[in-house]
Amino acid sequence: MSDPISRPEPIGILLMALGGPDSLESVEPFLKDIRGGRPTPPELVHEITERYRATGGKSPVLAIMTDLVARLEERLNAAGPPCFRVYVGFRHWHPYIRETYQEIVKDGVRRLVGLCMAPQNSQLSVGAYVKKVEEAQAESGRPIRFTYVPSWNTHPSLIQAIVVNIREALGKFPADARDRVAIVFTAHSLPERILKDGDSYPGQVRETVEAVRSALGPLPPTATWRFAYQSQGRTGDKWLGPTVEETLDELHGSGCRHVLMAPIGFVSDHLEVLYDIDIEFKKRASAKGMQLERMAMLNATAPLVETVRDIVTAHLKETGR
Repeated sequence: MSDPISRPEPIGILLMALGGPDSLESVEPFLKDIRGGRPTPPELVHEITERYRATGGKSPVLAIMTDLVARLEERLNAAGPPCFRVYVGFRHWHPYIRETYQEIVKDGVRRLVGLCMAPQNSQLSVGAYVKKVEEAQAESGRPIRFTYVPSWNTHPSLIQAIVVNIREALGKFPADARDRVAIVFTAHSLPERILKDGDSYPGQVRETVEAVRSALGPLPPTATWRFAYQSQGRTGDKWLGPTVEETLDELHGSGCRHVLMAPIGFVSDHLEVLYDIDIEFKKRASAKGMQLERMAMLNATAPLVETVRDIVTAHLKETGR
């Protein structure tokens, strides 16, 4: 009797993100998970629930990530061996990283690469995801060789994809106003205490902005740009600024009436984009007589698939399979 044909062990790619509630009923337990098990004040649960209701009734992140996983796996395997398996794991909702790790073990993966879907590195973001993987390894008792991509904030394909989306979004403004548009680059704010620890996040955000500005080329003399942090948390901590609200007020005071939001700290649609920008900031701008538009997010489009493929294949060459 002949031996069964041996199949090569797959290389695993774990895409990690915060996650989001898959229904309005999931909002409260999702918030509790984010808060480390502490109960959430009812008024905050109601407010966030209404925000999800206004943006489709659930987070779109799982659907986007599922699509990205399928497209990336197909792209990675198009050239033949080695065999790749791509997974998604969330930090604060299903599928949790620990749940996905169990699936990875069952699939016989012996080499795993982690990539956080936030291009800029912070110990409060990327560091927290890596810790979740390490906890899953310890819990399973089945350690797999694991390395991760620290950041990809200036990857050329990422920068070019953002530039394309910015240029397309400028078409949303009247032709005679496009030379006067203010581009406001944004990233998610973090507590100011990270500065005391020398966290790389603020510097990496600046690097992304500078790379995009350089790739865009010189702006018209009548145009301008700003950077602002958005979506500050509801804690007693002081958070990184300036805020988008302050920035919109300042632009209005200088006579600006056309604003393009470019959230370079995010790659997909989620509440901070669909509500904070598309509803809250847009309403604030409109009340001041300003037209506010936003560039499209990359989501699971071909430019992001190619960017992630380039990143993980380069990482494997650097770290070995």
